[in-house]
Amino acid sequence: MGTPSLLEFLRQNPLAVQASVTPSGAPQAAVVAFAVTAQFELIFDTLESTRKAHNLHADPRIALVIGGCAPGALQTLQLEGLADFPTGAELERLQQAYFAAFPDGTARLSWPGITYIRVRPTWARLSNYANTPPSIVEFSAQEFK
Repeated sequence: MGTPSLLEFLRQNPLAVQASVTPSGAPQAAVVAFAVTAQFELIFDTLESTRKAHNLHADPRIALVIGGCAPGALQTLQLEGLADFPTGAELERLQQAYFAAFPDGTARLSWPGITYIRVRPTWARLSNYANTPPSIVEFSAQEFK
């Protein structure tokens, strides 16, 4: 399964469990709704006061698990990457992708402390257990450029 199929999978599965670590090294996980650009940038919103925002400011490493939530869903994606907090024109470009996927996101623009986190993948593994034998494909950072 090549990268176009990976992009399609990401767009069809807009929920992820994201994981980060606290400054003391403890794990933290939360469900996020994300959009993805053609350049494989994942974008989601959150409040600056959340644990994930604090964690990712201190350590930008992030992991996400996507898919496998619906009954009978036999595909999952494990993704690792680096998170940042875009601003200016870069943020506006990413917000366009986010609002196209989640039109209700514009209502959150007025929330105090709303922020946007971009994830740039460095590694991913797409597993399809509907196949016999299962299909497992890994992607490296170079394939996301």
